Amino acid sequence: MEYIQYLIIIVILLVIALAITNSKKKDFKIKANKLVEFLGGKENILNYEFNKSRFVVNLNDITLVNKEAIQKMGAKGIVEIENQLKIIIGEEAKQLKKQIDDLK
Repeated sequence: MEYIQYLIIIVILLVIALAITNSKKKDFKIKANKLVEFLGGKENILNYEFNKSRFVVNLNDITLVNKEAIQKMGAKGIVEIENQLKIIIGEEAKQLKKQIDDLK
């Protein structure tokens, strides 16, 4: 009887862990979509790369970018050089890269 209780607890914890993981994936998809939108849409993005915690993106038209909205999303900083933005994202950069790669 004791083993059954432990088994039930383990199954419940696994279900909770899976639910949390799935919700994080959805959050990153939403965040990636918003980031692309705030960068002026995927047509405005020439190319991009991720370097640890930074997202470097070259754009067709920098005036289409909503830097204020990107900062509200949690960007720790934005550096603009001509038609290039360097956005300091932090630890989420790797997950965002995967989602943005899927969008392109």
